[in-house]
Amino acid sequence: MIFAYADPPYIGQAKKHYSHDPNCAEVDHGALIVEMCQRYEGWALSCSTPSLRQILPLCPPEVRVGSWVKPFAAFKVNVNPAYAWEPVIFWGGRRRTRSQPTERDWFSHSITLKKGLSGAKPKKFCFWLFEFLGMTPVDTLVDLFPGTGIVGVAFEEWKQWKQLA
Repeated sequence: MIFAYADPPYIGQAKKHYSHDPNCAEVDHGALIVEMCQRYEGWALSCSTPSLRQILPLCPPEVRVGSWVKPFAAFKVNVNPAYAWEPVIFWGGRRRTRSQPTERDWFSHSITLKKGLSGAKPKKFCFWLFEFLGMTPVDTLVDLFPGTGIVGVAFEEWKQWKQLA
């Protein structure tokens, strides 16, 4: 199966966080979601809590929303409550058998620091994505917004781990 992961600049944040990249512009989330549904058998899309209300109506009705809960998160002055969780929208994927463990729709892990890009994901977060989608080591993953490249690195490590298990 072929899967995709999208972690685009969050709505209204492209210029603020990625102005150093001349190719970085606001993302058309509607077009992105249509493309992912047409091209992939399963996908995950990271977004921000403020943008979830805008993005969900663009999604097919069968999507699931998972949560990356951040026990350690960056606190912003005069922002209350803190942004300490991140929605992840999932679509499609492989159905689990009764013999496979059930994956939770939430994941708890602290943010990464000093990884070269705002919003870089930890490897364990990536492993949760792969499990949630029911991926196997023979599947293909397309990282639509590679950023630091950690998702691809994590996928290769996860595949090796799964093959040894």
